Amino acid sequence: MNVSLKASFVFVFLLIMTKNYGQQEIKMTVVLDTVARSLQVGQSIRFTNTSNVPISKIVLNDWNNAYSDKYSRLGKRFSDEFVRSFHLASESERGRTEIGKLLINGSEAGWNRLLGQVDIVEVALPSPLAPGQSTDLEISYALKIPDAKFTRFGYDKGNYYLKNCFLSVARISENGEFATYSNENLEDIANATIEKLTLDFTFPEKYKITSGLAIAKESLTGNGNTVSFTSGNTTDIQFAIEKNASFESFTNDQVQVETNLYDSRLNGIQKAIVIDRVVTYVSANLGKLPTGKIMVSQVDYERNPFYGLNQLPAFLSPFPDEFIYEIKFLKAYLYNYLKSTLTIDLRKEGYIFDAMQVYLMMKYIEDNHPDMRLLGNLSSYKLTKSYHIANAQFNQQYNFLYLLMVRKNLDQPIGDSKETFIKFNEQIAGKYKAGLSFMYLDKYLGNGEVEKSFREFVSLSKEQKTDAKTFEAIVQKNAGKNIDWFFPNLIYSNALIDYSFGKKEKSKDSISVTIHKNSKESVPVTLTGIKDRKVIFTKWLENMATDTTLVFPKHYADKLVLNQGNEFPENNLRNNTKSLRSFFSLNRPIKFNFLKDLEDPKYNQVFYVPDVGYNLYDGAIISLNFKNKSFLEKPFYYNISPSYSTNTNSLTGLVAFSLNHQIRNKKLYGIRYGIGASYFHYIQDAAYTKISPSIQFRFRDLDLRSNKKQFVTLREIIVNKEKSPLISPKNQTPLNYSVFDASYSYQDFEMAKGFGLGSDFTFSGDFGKMTSEIVYRKLFANNYQLGFRVFAGMFLYNKNLNTYAFGLDRPKDILFDYNFYGRSENTGFFRQQIIIAEGGFKSKLDNPFANKWMTTVNATSSIWHWIELYGDAGFYQNRNQSVQFAYDSGIHLNLVPDYFELFLPVYSTNGFELGQKNYQEKIRFVVTFTPRTLISLFTRKWF
Repeated sequence: MNVSLKASFVFVFLLIMTKNYGQQEIKMTVVLDTVARSLQVGQSIRFTNTSNVPISKIVLNDWNNAYSDKYSRLGKRFSDEFVRSFHLASESERGRTEIGKLLINGSEAGWNRLLGQVDIVEVALPSPLAPGQSTDLEISYALKIPDAKFTRFGYDKGNYYLKNCFLSVARISENGEFATYSNENLEDIANATIEKLTLDFTFPEKYKITSGLAIAKESLTGNGNTVSFTSGNTTDIQFAIEKNASFESFTNDQVQVETNLYDSRLNGIQKAIVIDRVVTYVSANLGKLPTGKIMVSQVDYERNPFYGLNQLPAFLSPFPDEFIYEIKFLKAYLYNYLKSTLTIDLRKEGYIFDAMQVYLMMKYIEDNHPDMRLLGNLSSYKLTKSYHIANAQFNQQYNFLYLLMVRKNLDQPIGDSKETFIKFNEQIAGKYKAGLSFMYLDKYLGNGEVEKSFREFVSLSKEQKTDAKTFEAIVQKNAGKNIDWFFPNLIYSNALIDYSFGKKEKSKDSISVTIHKNSKESVPVTLTGIKDRKVIFTKWLENMATDTTLVFPKHYADKLVLNQGNEFPENNLRNNTKSLRSFFSLNRPIKFNFLKDLEDPKYNQVFYVPDVGYNLYDGAIISLNFKNKSFLEKPFYYNISPSYSTNTNSLTGLVAFSLNHQIRNKKLYGIRYGIGASYFHYIQDAAYTKISPSIQFRFRDLDLRSNKKQFVTLREIIVNKEKSPLISPKNQTPLNYSVFDASYSYQDFEMAKGFGLGSDFTFSGDFGKMTSEIVYRKLFANNYQLGFRVFAGMFLYNKNLNTYAFGLDRPKDILFDYNFYGRSENTGFFRQQIIIAEGGFKSKLDNPFANKWMTTVNATSSIWHWIELYGDAGFYQNRNQSVQFAYDSGIHLNLVPDYFELFLPVYSTNGFELGQKNYQEKIRFVVTFTPRTLISLFTRKWF
């Protein structure tokens, strides 16, 4: 049986097996109570069992009730992503559903919420419901509307934006299983299709209501305005109820669009032109909208914006105002169009939705704005001409943002269930890979077969329930080629597909070139020949099961390029070019760029970046960094940073080299090999040199949404210090030493709780020590936060008691690991800098060192927002001395964690410090000038 006939057979079989998708008819009366910010709902549901087996229960989605519990699955997801607003919210800000009456065929029915899923209601049937039979449910309930600050849906400054807040029967499979998907802020509710909906909505006269549902009639009653809505074959119910109506209505010959998508710079006529252009384009490619009316809201767009430079403030934006509005409306319109037409399981099969949306966005740009660049108008400036980012096409940002996750080893198969994705993959990288994959398939197949498959699937979805098997059968049927490789390798796998050039060999009249297949998976790839900077041929290489050698006539081409147009989202394009000129010609010439740029596979890029640092002894450290790190991570990284010390008028600086070996889909996900060297001053007119080779093993949970990570680090630290005349011979520490350090750390932190564990073993000829540290933090349901840190350290042997010791309030840092601005200071402002390590005390104590052992406990307790109480206590002992006890307490101003913090001592072993003279000298501070620390507070929410 040939490929085409086989695909057609599968397709027809799937159509026969697919049932009519109407499963429920709903009638509702809804009354808005603006005082209580709630909805009073009376609802009747006629449910028909469309499965192939009798069922004994009905499952209802009650996603509004997900807001009722801080530890619901919605709350857990917020915590995983370090979103504080939900956990810190008051009871009045969170939503809930109170069910008053639930009847089946007029008799009271038993119901319960599923264990661990407060937003799923299970209703027991009095007797099994056979296939094709129907039953009637009557429900009375009240919806407390949540604050919109959590998800943008809910109550917002007197207005209400509602989506999927009402009870609805969950999607049912052919074998009678209901989809019990909790609300996890993914907009993928699995409702059974509502074949017929009638809804009467009553609200105060001063409000206006907007919906994508058709309006049957409007009337004024004693309770206010009542608007009757109707709809057929829908799964989403969305309303905007506003004091001042923000929605405008635009109508063409295909659809009525209700939208409040914001753009203050465009007038109504300009918006109408844009909307007509987008609607016409989508209809031509996917078919007309069956309902004839659609709602495109600012809330929808803000939840899923177009990520890119178009998000810059208007006065900085390099794009025309009309283009910004057009791309925003295109994305929001496609989103709502697909939500209203596709009948797939959005949680398990969401890649289909994403593929259609992103593919159509890319095609729209190609067809309507083919010359649009990634930097918009900035690309025309002479200053940007030498940058790859300025010459890149607008659509290249999709590939870049997908590769951002690939290079971090954080990409996931886009065919996996949606709730397993980390936020960046769910909202950006996964969507973009889906669109890129089908764009690649379209280029391979040609003749618009992908668009044809999309139209066919959308058309089928308007008539019946569909799924991924049906979609894939349609794509296979229309392909006309064998594409058995496509779905396994690009959709249901995150395998890194990579082709590269190997050696070339010359003979008298020919050149042979080897193409390496660097992964198990195989997909077609283009080979392009270039002569005198012109493309002379492009052909597809198919079925490359192994490495392949190709032979070309001598002087036939100057250069060969694999995957030149980046037809498929390849991990590494830097090895895709082969020069056929002399053996001394470079495949990729060296190119210098100021600051950073997108990765340009045509060049070996070197970025030179000026930098200014500071420490007390070097003064301002003016550096020029030479590095190869672009916006995307690379396996090999170097940074050569010569610098000038303004205080000493001398050269200082550092060099660092690292090699990162990624391991895919394993708990040991990476091994990092590194070596670094630095030369700076540790006291006035005395410098140190540090050289440190290292290897680090990185472990994580196979579930990427888990925040659990483990690290094992082995390193050798070699330190050579210049002798300082400012240090007396009695206090002079060893000048040259080498130390071996082995450490282990475990961390599992999220917004509501955190736990960390670390152990360290350090050995040299003069000393050996072992330390352990435990960190625990908990945010309780009443928003009270408590944190503990326990440190324990012991010297196994110590031949230099004056040098090697644990510090109560400040580590000696003989390995030069910490960024002290005045590391040798014993008094003054720079002595007030604190780095929480070893003892972790905040008060400056007399004789705060221990050369035998030390055990301390640091505790923090929240008072109000960023104001906390702290307390420290510990025992320590020096050789030949008795055990000592110390304590301190005070106020911690945690303004920006790890970036800017203040510690105000109150009472300690020193007495009541708040009343002592020169109190300002006792205040300790944390200040970090490294932008990476501040950026990490943002990126941890995404990955």
